[in-house]
Formats: sequence, C-alpha cells, structure tokens
Amino acid sequence: MCGIVAIADRDPRAPVSADALRAMARTLVHRGPEDEGVITRPGGGLAFRRLSFMDIPGGQQPFTNEAGNVHVVGNGEIYNYPDLRAQLTSLGHQFRSGSDIEAVLHAYEEWGYESFARLRGMFAVALYDERTHTLVAARDRAGEKPLFYAPTPHGLFLGSEVKALLARPEVPRTFDLAALDQFLTYEYVIAPRTLFTSIRKLPAAHYLVYREGEVHVARYWDVADTPVRTWTDADAATAVREALAAAVDRQMMSDVPLGVFLSGGIDSSAIAAFMADSARRRGVTVTSFSMGFRDQSYNELPYAREIAQRFGLTHVEDMVTPDVAGLFDPLVSHLDEPFADVSFFPTYLVSRLARQHVKGVLAGDGGDELFGGYDAYAAQALAARLSRVTPDVAWRLADRVARLVPPSAQKKGAINKVKRFLEGVTSTEGALGHYRWMTFMDAASRRRLYTPAMREAVLGGDVHREVREALGAYRADDPVNRELYADLRVYLADDILVKVDRMSMATSLETRAPFLDPEVMELAFSMPGRLKVRGSERKIVLKQALRGVLPDSILFRKKEGFSIPMKNWLRQELQPLMRDLLSEERLTRRGLVEPTEIARLIREHVDGRANHAHQLFSLMVFERWADALEAPVQLPRVVAAS
Repeated sequence: MCGIVAIADRDPRAPVSADALRAMARTLVHRGPEDEGVITRPGGGLAFRRLSFMDIPGGQQPFTNEAGNVHVVGNGEIYNYPDLRAQLTSLGHQFRSGSDIEAVLHAYEEWGYESFARLRGMFAVALYDERTHTLVAARDRAGEKPLFYAPTPHGLFLGSEVKALLARPEVPRTFDLAALDQFLTYEYVIAPRTLFTSIRKLPAAHYLVYREGEVHVARYWDVADTPVRTWTDADAATAVREALAAAVDRQMMSDVPLGVFLSGGIDSSAIAAFMADSARRRGVTVTSFSMGFRDQSYNELPYAREIAQRFGLTHVEDMVTPDVAGLFDPLVSHLDEPFADVSFFPTYLVSRLARQHVKGVLAGDGGDELFGGYDAYAAQALAARLSRVTPDVAWRLADRVARLVPPSAQKKGAINKVKRFLEGVTSTEGALGHYRWMTFMDAASRRRLYTPAMREAVLGGDVHREVREALGAYRADDPVNRELYADLRVYLADDILVKVDRMSMATSLETRAPFLDPEVMELAFSMPGRLKVRGSERKIVLKQALRGVLPDSILFRKKEGFSIPMKNWLRQELQPLMRDLLSEERLTRRGLVEPTEIARLIREHVDGRANHAHQLFSLMVFERWADALEAPVQLPRVVAAS
C-alpha cells in the first residue's frame, strides 16, 4: 500500500524537480510511512510513499524496465500477479523483485493501455513512458484506490489525495460551487468533480494519458457489459459461494498478518467465515475488529462476537462515544474534501483499533451494491407497486401528516422509516428512482437554504446529472440490476470506498474488499435482479449461498448499517460545536447559505420536532473544511460580492 504522485511537464525536454515530487509525496506519509522513492526524467517524474505488504526487502519503487525508459509507481495490490509474472516472463520480460506492482510495468510494456483490463486487484498506478514522453495512470475497476489530477498551463500534477496536488503553487484553489451543491445534496462529491475546479478525480475503471499538454481519459472496463444469463437458484447460490471464497483466499496474499472488519452483518460475517477457512489452510490466525455503541439501537457487537466465536477468531472491540467531537477537526481536515457520511467516525476508530494489531484487513464492502442490500431498493419496489393504486394527492397528504410527528431517537424505527419513505415517494425527483431515498435536499430545500448569489450560481445546473447518467448507462432491461449498477458506479465509488480508503489510510492500515474482486462483480451482474431483490426480500442469492456457512441468526436479521447516533448527539454533546460552526456571523461572512434558515433547522432539530442531522452535519463539515485549508478558498466573484 502506498501513496503515489507524478508530474508531467508540458515541455517533454524540461527538467522535473525531485524536490517538488518529494514535497508532494510527503503530504502522503500516512499512506506510506515506511519508505520513499523518487525518479525524474526529462519531461516527467514519479514518487511514492510505501506501506509494505509484498516483497518487503525488494519492493522499493519506482520500478524501471530493462531498457530504462519506462517507470512505474503503484498503490494497492494486484492479486493475479503470479499468473501475470509467469506469462510475462515467458514473453521475455525480466523481473528484479517479487513485487506485484512490477508486473504492472511489464504488462504495460507488452500490452499498452489494454494491460489495465488484465489486472485483478485494487490499484492506482502511474507510469512515465520516456519513449513517447507520456504520463499514463489508471484506477481499479471499483475505485478502491483513489487518484486525482490537475492539468495546468505548466503540465499535469497527479496524486493519491488532493493534499498532494495542493502542495504545488501551480494548482489553483478556485472553489467549485456546483460541487458544493452536489455535496449538500448527496453528502459526497461524484467523480470526476472535486470541490476545486482545477482538480479532477480519475473515475473508477478508467485510465488517463497525458502528452504534450493534452489529457485523454477513457474507460477500460464496464460491468454493464456483462450479459445476464439464465440461472437456477441452486446453481447461482453455489457459484456465488465458490467465487466469494476464492476471492477471499486470493486477497489473503500478504507477507504480513491480516485481520477482518466485523460488524456482525451478512457481508462482513461472510468474509470472516471464508477468511477463517483460508487461514487454517495457510497455518495463520485471524483477528476481527468491531466497534459498538451504548445506544442499543445502533449496537451490533453481540452479533460480531457470535461470528468471532463461531469461527475461532481473535476478537478485539471498542465503543464509539460522543467524544468523537475531538476527532472532528483532524478528520475533516484530513479528508481533503467535504464528506458527510457520518460513518467515517466509526470507520476511523475501527481502523485505528485494527492498526494496533495488523497492517491490513479484509472488509465486506460491495456486498450491498452487488446483491441488493439497501432499504432504497425495497422502497423503490414498494413505491412502484403502491403508485399504481394510490393517487399522488394521497401521498402528499400522508407526507404532510407525517411531518407533524416528531422523529424517533432510535436508529431506524417504524416512525422514522415511514417518514423517510413518504419523503421519497413525494419527491419531485421521481426520475432518480431509488436515489430519491439517497439524497438529503430537494430543490425546494436548496432554494430556501441558499443565498440569492448561491442560487444564481448553481440552481440552473443539474445536480443529479451523474446519477441519471449512471442509471441510463445500464442497457439491459432489468430494473434491479440498473439500480445496483448505479450504486456500484456512484455511491460505492464516491461514498463508501472514499470513506474506507481515507479513514483506514489515516491510520496507515490497508483495507481489501473481496466482494469487489472482478470475478465476483461480473458473476453478480450475470444474474438477473430477481435473484437479488424481490419485493421486500433482499440479498436473496447471497443468503442462499451462505446457508450452512453462517447461522440463521445472522442471515435473516434486519440490516442495520454502519452508522452513529449523530441526530441525537447534535441535540446534546455536539450541539455547542454545531452552534459555533453554524453561527450567524460565520455564515454571513461565507455568503453561501441563509443564516435565518439554518437557525430554523437548528431550532427544529434541537427541540426534537424534526431530524435535520443530514443537512446540519453536512454544513458543519463544509465550514470546518473551508477553514482548515492552509490557504483560503478562492470563492467565485458572484458569491464574494454577496
């Protein structure tokens, strides 16, 4: 696991500063605290920070080919590198190490841009090809490993995190108001946007080519191309079980001990079960890590303990408490961009806990997006059925009545579920399908919240464009698979995997996700949606696959999700922080949102009349993020004038 950076000058003959590369790389020490490497050539240079897992003595990067004219740095793990190495050796390539990243170098030499589709793993790689004075970069299929780039008049800057690019004075800090609008709507920013107009995210399953001042970005793989096959229930369950077990075994590849994040849900429990089996064959042990809550509606520790005991894991756990307020400033600053999925707190805490024992863990991320685990899928199916017999006016009346009922303090609960369902059903964004339940501000809310200048700047745009494009890009006539595809491409890549990567790497811990093995992803999308979601039933084929592997107490309990009681903490322990960050003075100075509207939201939330935690916490995150930048954000003139 590493942090990588690159510079490509617009002039292929220009020298590239090794000191500039080192300065960028040293912003990523948390991603690679053990080692540093730099290489410079006319027109381009690469640098990296290392957290070693494979070939610890010989895996020093950058790697250079035999001719000395192609160089690579990489972040991640290539799980099929033994097969690639054997194939490339037979074609005449010579390896100087046992590192999986060196296989990327020779694969690029042999197959060019087509090599990225041959890699099976999680990765972000950058190559400098002196033969053509070209910088080439690529990201894994699901987007487990991040990569950002900034084209400038001087050349291209590239790095694992935004902070590496902001280390360069050539990269402007001009703020993207449309990205803020998107963040406040979804709680995250969707690729290729970032909060800076000058910095872009390379989307998952894409590669980038920079030559002579021109940037070209292209997709090299798309799970939507997987044809749906005819499956019997039994064959599908067997195939899923075997593919997931094989993926876990492949991802046990390591020269250092690995653990597992264990929530007690189906996905992490399945990973733990297959990991325990693989560990026995390898003669190693597995440690599981879990976080709990004193609020029992959020606490899943008893289920995690049950799984750990059943499979003979060494179990370590801790509690998440409201003193996470002390983590707010450092974590928001570390994230580089506003990110308001509150589960980043427990993700950081469980990562910090795990790092005290191991350097890497396996996790259950991706299971919900592949096999249909979210409430939104069932909500969409229910809404589709009921809308045929219930007039819109009845839904709107029911929503108005529900808004008069105070929310429950529980994590979900019947009242909260009904209120959230009615909010989605009556949303004006019906074209978003199940994403109606995955947004947190509709157009009317945004109009009330934004200042006139902010409204003028963003409300004429299309905040939902990327989501609608993802929904439309799945071409088969299968509504469930279309929803899953959009979530794999958007929600998983830009929310879940961002959270897991940034928070685990903040503690120098590597995380791996066997559900996101290409064979598992392609297998899941070869199955019709009816095998995954049917009415209120979810993860149908996955549960069948895990019959006899996991106990029924795990397989058939309700999904909870990895969250924290933020709505309650904002009324109590975190209320002073909220009032400070969202004070009238601060908001007036920023000029983006209306202080009177924020005051109303705070009053209703603190009094328990409504749950505005999503909107309030998102604004808190933005305020702290904007303050934390080492240099001020350059606001567009229309906002600054307001």
